[in-house]
Amino acid sequence: MADRKLFAGHAIRRMRRQAGLTQAAMAEVLTISPSYLNLVEKNQRPLSASLIVKLAESFDFDPRALAAGEPGGGEAALRRRLADPMFADLEIDRNELEEWLAGAPGGAEAFARAFDRIGAGSVDASAASDPVSEVRREIERWRGHFADLDAMAETLADELRLGAGDLYGAIAERLRVKHQLTIRVLPVDVMPDMLRRTDLHARQLQLSETLDPASRTFAVAFQLAQIEARGEIDGLAKGAGFTDRASERLYRRHLASYFAAAVMMPYARFLRACEATGYDIELLQRRFGAGFEQVAHRLTTLQRIGARGLPFFLVRIDRAGQASKRFSGASGSPLAEAEGRCPLWRLHTAFDRPGALAVQIVELEDETRWLTIARTVTPQGRRYGAVPAEFAVGLGVAAALGGTMAVARGLDLKGEATPVGLGCRACGRGNCPQRSLPPAGRALVLNERERGVSAFTFGGD
Repeated sequence: MADRKLFAGHAIRRMRRQAGLTQAAMAEVLTISPSYLNLVEKNQRPLSASLIVKLAESFDFDPRALAAGEPGGGEAALRRRLADPMFADLEIDRNELEEWLAGAPGGAEAFARAFDRIGAGSVDASAASDPVSEVRREIERWRGHFADLDAMAETLADELRLGAGDLYGAIAERLRVKHQLTIRVLPVDVMPDMLRRTDLHARQLQLSETLDPASRTFAVAFQLAQIEARGEIDGLAKGAGFTDRASERLYRRHLASYFAAAVMMPYARFLRACEATGYDIELLQRRFGAGFEQVAHRLTTLQRIGARGLPFFLVRIDRAGQASKRFSGASGSPLAEAEGRCPLWRLHTAFDRPGALAVQIVELEDETRWLTIARTVTPQGRRYGAVPAEFAVGLGVAAALGGTMAVARGLDLKGEATPVGLGCRACGRGNCPQRSLPPAGRALVLNERERGVSAFTFGGD
């Protein structure tokens, strides 16, 4: 994916205007023709690697902003907003949306902010100030990848490997020697409702005995992140500009978790292993001593410039279909972005076979196809007789990109796919036997003399 085309005309235009340059002047600085720069700004030409290097050398900017700053979250996110019934009569097609993004990126961003702020459609006013939603928007702004944290964690992981082959032991020793924190594993009766606790008075990191080895390693790496990556985390948290304290705390927790996962699965080594194994999650678990969900989440973050992995998305749901995690990363997949989901997606049937992989090719109404994997996970800390908990984790990538994956062997990625939607209210597919509600903005057609496969028959757009 290192050679994937990057269109960022809006960012280049903004950079040029902030510098007070004409197209001709900026083209001269970059040693390209003004006509070529004009095409780049109109998103009619992608940014080449050499042009990105010239931009970084000539202007004070972070290259990550080229991918992270798409107006309104990019084309897919704007399409999701425009799918609201209030815009049904406008019939805005893909070409018109592309022209809007290229010609008026500021207007597109203003529309997205206004839509999210006023709670149009399915997003209500309370969601706009919800800490979980705010933090998720900030994570998606970075496409799930935090380059500075990754680089620091990778350097630290190399240091720890030189000291000991056992990562858990190496981190525990570093905490003891460098930070005067010892690790103590306590019985569940002593910590009945806690998995991890830092006792600064006793200078102890206390862990529950119910944690498995992967979770214990993650817990000590998380503690190390809070100490050694504090400056980087402080900078990212300040840059997010949260006005709500809960949002900032939640974001900091995500960043510390990101760092911990990056220490367990250092970027370069992990990406090489992904490509060598065909993104075989179970093999990656064993190789890096991580859990299924840890590996799945790490896969959504592989977006280092010049060394990108496949652009995965992740969704985690409970049996009621409620999503507790959603990361679209660089995939831009509506399957992660949408509030609703389709019961025909095997993510929902993963509960029937706990621990087994459910592989499926699905196709959305816009004819985009996705190769998806689903599996159940059980939270750590459960003891006999306690309330059972179980989640299903869904991981997916554009089907056209999934040919190198181990789970794709024997599959015809261009063949038959399961037609799914983004929840019944957002899905316009007719004759669906699984339909529970009519689509929003479509008139019901009722005929007492007929009964179709679906309980609801409706008119066209």
